[in-house]
Amino acid sequence: MGEFLFVTHGTAGDVLPFVRIGAALAARGHAVTLISHAPYADPARAAGLGFAAVDTVAQYEAGQRRTPDLLAARRPHELRDYYEREGLFAQLRREVDLIAERHRPGRTVLVGRHTSALSVLVAADLLAAPAAWVAVAPVQLLVAPVAAAHVRAGLAPGIDAVRAGLGLPPVGDWGGWLHSPRAVLGLWPAWFDASGPRAAAGVTLTGFVTGDPAPSQPWPVAGRPLLVTGGTGQLLHPRFYPVALDAVAATGRPALVVAPARALLPARLPSDVDWQPRLPFPAVLPQVAAILHHGGIGTAVRAMRTGTPQVIMAYGADRPDNAARLAARGAARWVPEPDWAPQAVAAHLEAAAADTGYGARMAGLLDEPEDAAPDRAAATLEELLSAGPRRLTPEQRRVLALRLAARR
Repeated sequence: MGEFLFVTHGTAGDVLPFVRIGAALAARGHAVTLISHAPYADPARAAGLGFAAVDTVAQYEAGQRRTPDLLAARRPHELRDYYEREGLFAQLRREVDLIAERHRPGRTVLVGRHTSALSVLVAADLLAAPAAWVAVAPVQLLVAPVAAAHVRAGLAPGIDAVRAGLGLPPVGDWGGWLHSPRAVLGLWPAWFDASGPRAAAGVTLTGFVTGDPAPSQPWPVAGRPLLVTGGTGQLLHPRFYPVALDAVAATGRPALVVAPARALLPARLPSDVDWQPRLPFPAVLPQVAAILHHGGIGTAVRAMRTGTPQVIMAYGADRPDNAARLAARGAARWVPEPDWAPQAVAAHLEAAAADTGYGARMAGLLDEPEDAAPDRAAATLEELLSAGPRRLTPEQRRVLALRLAARR
């Protein structure tokens, strides 16, 4: 039996796929621990995983309210300032400690969300453990050269300070370091990959891994409304909800709006708009006429799986690329941010709601059981158990021996 330590950050679309893959590994007899934000403790434990929090619920919620600052951090020094302001270098060290406490030499694989889970790379150097990157969307691979430049020019001093505190030398080649994991998984299928710039050779494409669990009970929805959501986070363009709600009003249809915080929405909502902080999408989506959303990959895939026509107002991060790939295959209607206008979006919503063939087309694209992709990812990660540990330098052996003695 192996020990798999997962590290991921972000919102549900970034965390719950790791829970799903972890559950597949647990079903194969392995021990899996998720190291992530406190609100995801319950889903992890319900899936049979161990859990270690990198923050508290209050800290996570406060950090989510400040995530729009991350969209504004376009230069290396702005990214460094964001890390320092949010205490992310200190969190990096805490994550490495959490990994080291659970590491079992020769039996542990470290798995991190591509590019963001830097603690996995530091810990892999410290412990000589095999590591893997998991990319939730193609953009995480496409921006890797830019990410390496930002890390080198902005984050390098903070990361090297953490490494020095662990007895590790500075990173000499940041691009090589970010490409050091032995496996890279992309959680999307080949047709999605071919709909835009392709993943590099050596990336294992698993298929879509959706993390939202099946609801334990029905959630009745009256009147086939439109569903509007910007996902579970707050990393949104400030015009997203105002334009979306004006577009819905222009259609004359009732709406369900799912947003984690009421403050994200206009102060006054029409009487035919029902706000909910969260909903079980697998149960709700089949009952709505169409969904208007931000372009998160988890939301998009769930709409496809339930045969719910979708319109995407994509801005920032991976969303425009996701939307472009889906639109290229007829899986979504996409409105780029410069074209956001209520009447234009309303026209797309009306067309989507009238698309009676959408479900059949999506069934042709998603032509395998939903648990196939998590199982494929688990099998790929399982292979790393036989890869063996990396060779440690004498200094790494000394530091590791001290840490193991402290644990004992």
